[in-house]
Amino acid sequence: MKIGCPTEIKPQEFRVGMTPDAAREATNHGHTALIQKGAGLGAGFTDADYEAAGAKIIATAEEIFAMADMIVKVKEPQAGERKMLREGQLLFTYLHLAPDRAQTQDLLDSGCTAIAYETVTDDRGGLPLLAPMSEVAGRLAPQVGAWTLQKANGGRGVLMGGVPGVAPAKVVVIGGGVVGTHAAKIAAGMGADVTVLDRSLPRLRYLDDVFGGTFKNQYSTAGATAELVREADLVIGAVLIPGAAAPKLISRAQLSEMKPGAALVDVAIDQGGCFETSKATTHADPIYEVDGVMHYCVANMPGAVARTSTQALGNATLPFMLNLANKGWRQACQDDPHLLNGLNVHAGQLTYDAVGTALGMDVLSPELALKA
Repeated sequence: MKIGCPTEIKPQEFRVGMTPDAAREATNHGHTALIQKGAGLGAGFTDADYEAAGAKIIATAEEIFAMADMIVKVKEPQAGERKMLREGQLLFTYLHLAPDRAQTQDLLDSGCTAIAYETVTDDRGGLPLLAPMSEVAGRLAPQVGAWTLQKANGGRGVLMGGVPGVAPAKVVVIGGGVVGTHAAKIAAGMGADVTVLDRSLPRLRYLDDVFGGTFKNQYSTAGATAELVREADLVIGAVLIPGAAAPKLISRAQLSEMKPGAALVDVAIDQGGCFETSKATTHADPIYEVDGVMHYCVANMPGAVARTSTQALGNATLPFMLNLANKGWRQACQDDPHLLNGLNVHAGQLTYDAVGTALGMDVLSPELALKA
């Protein structure tokens, strides 16, 4: 199979869909790795690194899309890229379709088969291709939150860990999953006073058993959330409903009750955001203010640490990429129901229920798509 990896073109996206190690593995399995010229530079990989791994360097994205049987990316295809997709081509990348009707319709119109990293599952109920980027984003969230809190950036001017005689910042993490756990660990490590909110009692028990004393946790009700948010210096939104639009957990009305200069970091922005006032931003212009509260809503946070992120993502996606290339998507998905859960679009049909619900569109079951 010809596996194509174009340069990412989303603003300030420096990751790349295939590492040289992944290209070497693909080549060793008899496939052809097609890498766009310069695609890996943002993550510190040169064209020479890919050539040494057996890959072919291709000048343009147009050639990559025209030649490849499977396209491997990091971020969702941008409008210009979607025009280059074709019927029967396999797309393997993050999609986040629930808040993005335009992308969804373009993928349907293209006739391609699209498997989304973020909805592939595992036998422990996890999301193995989302987890590494959730880990990165979770660890980044307190870091960028601390930066947003600096007075020069419009924040309260509060130091996360405080100093002797001065209390530390109060940090509320909404969601105790992968993102929330890593965010809480780092925020607590910075010396902040951290509380994690979640609706799963088993998860709260786990957090207490493993991290008891490092940070606090509390059952998430509307009342508890409102009370903690009023007193918070930094709120990190870390909720996830796989494949679906994120629920709105802080309303605009609640902003007027928050401390002036408090900061919101919305890690769920890829799925539409979990604050009513969230809108996607970029690394070039990451923050904005609404009613005196600073918002950090960068839609590709892990892109800021592109080398670490690319390596972590590549470790997770490689086995699935090889499985798809070795068997073809039908056989690979038939053999692995967890990979089948990643199927979002096939031949003009939407195949993921949560996306259909979010967008009000008809859905074909992935099992039927296998037979189509």
